[in-house]
Amino acid sequence: MRSIAAASAGLPATSTMRAAWQAVRWSVVVPTVQLAVYVCAAMSLMLFLERLYMAAVVAGLWLLRRRKRPRTHRDGAAAADQQQQDDLESGADQCCPMVLVQIPMFNEKQVYRLSIGAACGLSWPSDRLVIQVLDDSTDPAIRELVEVECARWAGKGVRIRYENRSNRHGYKAGAMREGLKKHYAKDCEFVAIFDADFQPDADFLRRTVPLLRRDPAVALVQARWLFVNADDCILTRIQEMSLNYHFAVEQEVGSACHGFFGFNGTAGVWRAAALADAGGWKERTTVEDMDLAVRACLRGWRFVYAGDLAVRNELPSTFRAYRYQQHRWSCGPANLLRKALPEILRSERVSPWKKLHLVYGFFVVRKVVAHLVTFVFYCVVIPACVLLQGEVRLPKYVAMYVPAVITLLNAACTPRSWHLLIFWILFENVMSMHRSKAAIIGLLEASRANEWVVTDKLGAHGHGGAAPTKKLMAKKPAAAARKRRLPWCSREVHVLELLMGACLLYCAVYDMLFFGRDHFYVYLLLQSAAAFIVAFGYVGASVPAPAS
Repeated sequence: MRSIAAASAGLPATSTMRAAWQAVRWSVVVPTVQLAVYVCAAMSLMLFLERLYMAAVVAGLWLLRRRKRPRTHRDGAAAADQQQQDDLESGADQCCPMVLVQIPMFNEKQVYRLSIGAACGLSWPSDRLVIQVLDDSTDPAIRELVEVECARWAGKGVRIRYENRSNRHGYKAGAMREGLKKHYAKDCEFVAIFDADFQPDADFLRRTVPLLRRDPAVALVQARWLFVNADDCILTRIQEMSLNYHFAVEQEVGSACHGFFGFNGTAGVWRAAALADAGGWKERTTVEDMDLAVRACLRGWRFVYAGDLAVRNELPSTFRAYRYQQHRWSCGPANLLRKALPEILRSERVSPWKKLHLVYGFFVVRKVVAHLVTFVFYCVVIPACVLLQGEVRLPKYVAMYVPAVITLLNAACTPRSWHLLIFWILFENVMSMHRSKAAIIGLLEASRANEWVVTDKLGAHGHGGAAPTKKLMAKKPAAAARKRRLPWCSREVHVLELLMGACLLYCAVYDMLFFGRDHFYVYLLLQSAAAFIVAFGYVGASVPAPAS
């Protein structure tokens, strides 16, 4: 540094600044970026091994199910299942346990009829079923609509109760906790939960309750989701790809190998005794469903994933609603890790192997590392390597091979959307900015850690409370999308995505003009284009920008 200062003593100011920048570049910037490459490589390998492990388990489960079992064993199991099914279908009250169906909602004007109508249509003895509508709506008009709908079904002989609180303390968790305190809920052995846009088939309870009665150690049966508006727009198609992997792989592996997975907050049936044993609903994070699942797991309860049972629901169609949802889904688990880690480590009822799965696989890799490595590596480190013009070593297996395998494993669950694979990758990279920020907020428990914004639903697929037919599901998405198209000047502009696109475009042009040996500019151009598409509101259904 003394030689640089001496040499620059007689140089112009620009030369002095250039010499100082070179000194900082070689002593600080390059080592820092190189360290970031190695850290991202380690996180990528963590994610890669986790994905590979789950893929191997799913393949093994598929092979086991295809193996022919001895006929006597198969016939005996089938006879036992059929006997239990016949007992339930006989309608005898003594064979059917009391079931409470909870439907929490908040200003759900577009979809409230869907869940209420589907719940009232469940095939279960009427005197053994209680439907509880937990309406936290703050709009008096919506409260009146929901109450009238409940009264309409009550007039048909359905045991339905409308509950409305004077405050929203605890949000969804608080509403369901208060609902379980009602006198008519105390006699219920099982609790089924459906969000306002979920529409279970009539046989839902007949296919889930036997799984709980067969094994007293099972606390939860979780069904998968079926998306009625997956064809609405490219945003819903992308969500379908991500969620299909979540259910077909993550939930399946958790159920088969560990008896644990994150409760999805809806489309599931809980054993009331297990729910109480775990401490009930708590609002210490914005993922009260996952919190309950972790606490039940630490008490020794097991979960079962019913992958062959699907419940219809609606995906968020607007980017604003999706972004708020992803903030909650990314911030909440990270915040829960911070709060539940001591409980997990102290638990005496859980084996070390299960603790490792909970802390490392479920929380660290899937809920933190997956978000951070996507954003830091693809949106920060690669552009930085381009600007440093080859002075940082970037292994090809980190930049190309490992991400390619991870992407193919994720996309394998939705073959019909493989043609969207490239845009799906680019869009996920854009969203990783929000997810990484949310995960850090959750870990640090910053100001937005407890932010709860209810996901808006457009309700374009309802049909008077009845289940939508295939013909209706095929026709409505295109019509609804046409109605929601807006001129470009009416679209909301997202500033963060705009800045991200501008930075990536600068790096792409810089690479083309001055370096370009590794052709990173191809990726950077595509990624900047995706950021601009999102920034100008061309992903998702179009809604007018909110008034300032």
